[in-house]
Amino acid sequence: MLKKILTYPFLLLIRFYQTAISPFTPATCRYQPTCSHYTKEALETHGLFNGGWLGIKRIFSCHPWGGSGYDPVPEKNPDASGK
Repeated sequence: MLKKILTYPFLLLIRFYQTAISPFTPATCRYQPTCSHYTKEALETHGLFNGGWLGIKRIFSCHPWGGSGYDPVPEKNPDASGK
Protein backbone atom coordinates (compact mmCIF):
# COMPACT_ATOMS: atom_id res chain seq x y z
CA MET A 1 0.00 0.00 0.00
CA LEU A 2 2.76 2.43 0.97
CA LYS A 3 4.66 1.51 -2.21
CA LYS A 4 1.69 2.60 -4.31
CA ILE A 5 1.27 5.86 -2.41
CA LEU A 6 4.94 6.76 -2.82
CA THR A 7 5.10 5.93 -6.53
CA TYR A 8 1.78 7.55 -7.49
CA PRO A 9 3.13 11.12 -7.99
CA PHE A 10 5.91 9.82 -10.23
CA LEU A 11 3.46 7.75 -12.25
CA LEU A 12 1.36 10.90 -12.70
CA LEU A 13 4.41 12.79 -14.00
CA ILE A 14 5.17 10.02 -16.47
CA ARG A 15 1.54 9.95 -17.61
CA PHE A 16 1.61 13.73 -18.07
CA TYR A 17 4.76 13.41 -20.18
CA GLN A 18 3.22 10.62 -22.27
CA THR A 19 0.02 12.57 -23.02
CA ALA A 20 1.11 16.22 -23.08
CA ILE A 21 4.74 16.28 -24.23
CA SER A 22 5.67 13.07 -26.04
CA PRO A 23 3.08 13.36 -28.86
CA PHE A 24 4.67 16.66 -29.92
CA THR A 25 8.26 15.42 -30.07
CA PRO A 26 9.82 13.23 -32.76
CA ALA A 27 9.92 9.49 -32.09
CA THR A 28 13.62 8.88 -31.46
CA CYS A 29 13.62 6.19 -28.78
CA ARG A 30 16.23 3.51 -29.36
CA TYR A 31 14.55 0.96 -27.10
CA GLN A 32 11.34 -1.02 -27.00
CA PRO A 33 9.43 -0.33 -24.75
CA THR A 34 10.09 3.39 -24.73
CA CYS A 35 11.90 4.89 -21.75
CA SER A 36 8.71 6.35 -20.27
CA HIS A 37 6.83 3.06 -20.54
CA TYR A 38 9.85 1.20 -19.15
CA THR A 39 10.11 3.56 -16.17
CA LYS A 40 6.37 3.35 -15.49
CA GLU A 41 6.47 -0.45 -15.51
CA ALA A 42 9.63 -0.50 -13.38
CA LEU A 43 8.00 1.74 -10.76
CA GLU A 44 4.87 -0.41 -10.71
CA THR A 45 6.88 -3.64 -10.44
CA HIS A 46 9.82 -2.72 -8.23
CA GLY A 47 8.65 0.32 -6.28
CA LEU A 48 10.01 3.84 -6.03
CA PHE A 49 13.67 3.21 -5.24
CA ASN A 50 14.54 0.10 -7.26
CA GLY A 51 12.16 0.95 -10.09
CA GLY A 52 13.32 4.56 -10.11
CA TRP A 53 16.94 3.41 -10.31
CA LEU A 54 16.12 1.11 -13.23
CA GLY A 55 14.37 3.98 -15.02
CA ILE A 56 17.28 6.37 -14.46
CA LYS A 57 19.79 3.80 -15.73
CA ARG A 58 17.66 3.23 -18.82
CA ILE A 59 17.31 6.95 -19.60
CA PHE A 60 21.06 7.50 -19.24
CA SER A 61 21.81 4.58 -21.57
CA CYS A 62 19.67 6.14 -24.31
CA HIS A 63 22.33 7.95 -26.35
CA PRO A 64 24.00 7.34 -29.72
CA TRP A 65 26.68 5.07 -28.19
CA GLY A 66 24.26 3.24 -25.88
CA GLY A 67 22.23 0.14 -26.50
CA SER A 68 19.07 -0.36 -28.49
CA GLY A 69 16.41 -2.95 -29.18
CA TYR A 70 14.04 -4.87 -26.94
CA ASP A 71 14.83 -4.29 -23.26
CA PRO A 72 12.06 -5.37 -20.88
CA VAL A 73 11.88 -4.53 -17.18
CA PRO A 74 13.52 -7.36 -15.21
CA GLU A 75 11.16 -9.52 -13.22
CA LYS A 76 11.02 -9.03 -9.49
CA ASN A 77 13.25 -11.55 -7.73
CA PRO A 78 11.18 -13.22 -5.00
CA ASP A 79 14.35 -14.37 -3.18
CA ALA A 80 15.59 -10.77 -2.77
CA SER A 81 12.58 -9.74 -0.72
CA GLY A 82 13.85 -11.55 2.33
CA LYS A 83 10.70 -13.67 2.71
